[in-house]
Amino acid sequence: MLYFTRLKSLLIVLVCALGVALAIPNLFARPAAWVPWPQIHLGLDLRGGSYLLMQVDMKAVVKQDLTDLTDEVRSTLFKAHIGYTNLGADPLAKRVSFNLLDPNDAAKVKSLLAKLITPVTAANGAPDLVVAIAPSGTVTLTLSRPALIAKASQAVAQSITIIGRRIDGTGVVDPQIARQGSDQIVIQLPGVSDPNRIKRLIGKTAHMTFHMVPQGVAAASKNLPPGVEVVPMLNNPGEAQAIFSRVAVDGADLTNAQAGQDPQTGQWVVNFSFDGTGARKFAKITTANVGKPFAIVLDHKIIEAPVIQQPIITGQGQISGQFTAKSATDLALLLRAGALPAPLKVVEQQSVGPELGTDAIRAGVISLAVGFVLVIAFMASFYGLFGWFANLALVLNLVMMLGVLSLMGATLTLPGMAGILLTLGMAVDANVLINERVREEVKLGRKPLAALEAGYKRAYGTIIDSNVTTLLAHVTLFIFGSPPVRGFAVTICVGIITTLFTATVVTRLITARWFVARRPAELPVF
Repeated sequence: MLYFTRLKSLLIVLVCALGVALAIPNLFARPAAWVPWPQIHLGLDLRGGSYLLMQVDMKAVVKQDLTDLTDEVRSTLFKAHIGYTNLGADPLAKRVSFNLLDPNDAAKVKSLLAKLITPVTAANGAPDLVVAIAPSGTVTLTLSRPALIAKASQAVAQSITIIGRRIDGTGVVDPQIARQGSDQIVIQLPGVSDPNRIKRLIGKTAHMTFHMVPQGVAAASKNLPPGVEVVPMLNNPGEAQAIFSRVAVDGADLTNAQAGQDPQTGQWVVNFSFDGTGARKFAKITTANVGKPFAIVLDHKIIEAPVIQQPIITGQGQISGQFTAKSATDLALLLRAGALPAPLKVVEQQSVGPELGTDAIRAGVISLAVGFVLVIAFMASFYGLFGWFANLALVLNLVMMLGVLSLMGATLTLPGMAGILLTLGMAVDANVLINERVREEVKLGRKPLAALEAGYKRAYGTIIDSNVTTLLAHVTLFIFGSPPVRGFAVTICVGIITTLFTATVVTRLITARWFVARRPAELPVF
């Protein structure tokens, strides 16, 4: 147990040196942007920042699904030459209904509408629609409960992904975004200096569409033609314009958007480009409508409605509209990240000031320092020289733990600091077991080398068992716990791994080198 080859000793020293090297960047600022500089990030409770609890508007999701379903039903009935009246959606009842002109078409209609039904998931095969036809000829298509649950889950998951893209584009370091309940999202933004801007970016649906503008239709007209609606202007809400409701080109086909300046006017604009599908649609619509106005709509508000001067076949365009550098950059970011599946509303907002974070850090550091000193004093008092060996390993354990957390890019919170403090107390347990076992072997009359060998060998199994069971418990905490609990679990798990290395390998190496150098007649264990 106390024999180490030169290669094994060198590997142990290299691992320790690597842990120290990884921990050092936490003491200094990054020297250059290109230099790899792994650091531990401070959480919201230590650094300050913003906490947002947002809720997905499921009513908007259902309304959009019913609108799409209405269009599909209209198209299906039109192609089959089936007459109907009163086709419309009822968001409260979550259904689409219409009346057949000829009730004898019921069987044919049921067969056609069956093609619109798809299973919610491949596993359970539950239908997303329930079709019912009354003897009077009234047809209803109702969204099923499994479909509503699946749509809610999908909307939240998609919102989390898009929110992450938007926040990453603002440069916020290590944001925490997680689902809470069935339709809520928790967002923690450490170090955010302008939470209102982030809230605006997160809350905007950012669905951009392109619509043709009807000729000779005034926005103030009380009798609008079918398929025409009045939409307010983005920069002037008091002004509105009539547009065709039908989407000519959808912004979902955008591949990129960047803020820039128009070389002729110097005004800020947003340059965008489409993918292959979007470029073909854009080229087709602009080719067929040269000389006509073309409205660019963002979240049901018109940004601008320029006249198509010539066909745009490159799939690239430009949006102007009295932008500032900041508003153009924000709009480009929103378009790049993609549109949210539904609007988000702020349920709760909290701000943590940097002063509170500084106080928390000070209290945590004091706790760590006091705990560390007490543990060192205990080991030195009770076990003498071997206690100091354990203290040296304890210092190395703390440094290596910080190094591993830095390599992971972990976020340190108050629960995480508590986990580090608890790890320091647990770290000496292994050395206590070893030293007590060596004492017992000495009492039984064993020679120094035999006592050390037996002490390490017989304590080894107990050390492994206790640490592995503790590790499994904290892995379970990480899997099922909330974000603060998970932060605590991560630091404990990392601490257990570094503790096993320093307590059973490093202290054994130090003890072996000391024994070879001194060859003591008695062990200093009393």
